[in-house]
Amino acid sequence: MFAELFDEHAHPLHRYLARRVGVDVADDLVSETFLAAMRGKEGYDPEKGSVVGWLYGIATNLLRGHAKRETRLLRTAERYGVDLGVAESLEHTVVTRIDSRSHLRRIARELARMPEADRDLVLLVSLAGLTVQQAAEALDLNPGTARSRLHRLRAKLKEVEHA
Repeated sequence: MFAELFDEHAHPLHRYLARRVGVDVADDLVSETFLAAMRGKEGYDPEKGSVVGWLYGIATNLLRGHAKRETRLLRTAERYGVDLGVAESLEHTVVTRIDSRSHLRRIARELARMPEADRDLVLLVSLAGLTVQQAAEALDLNPGTARSRLHRLRAKLKEVEHA
């Protein structure tokens, strides 16, 4: 069962994690995610949500251990206008169009200022391509709460784009 689970979900999970923390850290986090899933398989309840939400929930909890590094990278992008891939990916999914480094800096600054839970929600939907339902499961949120929060966060990011 775990081999099939790994084969189906490791690559998209790695792609999402690599966009957030880089390839090297993503390699480790994917391994840690599946190791934690294997160790805690009794904790998975299909009635509470999908396996995708469960795996991304584990990965998100592991990512939080790397949150300081991520925030530092976003602040660097803000300060120097460096394209870290996070802001670049967000331009296609969160913001309709970003066409200058100043926009990238503003988006990175706004992401860095967001509380962890809000940033995780935006990035799970935008970078990982999860549905709002799956992201809600991953973050242990009510889907309605996740939907309204995401709407508010997207509106805020659009304001930043037009500022």
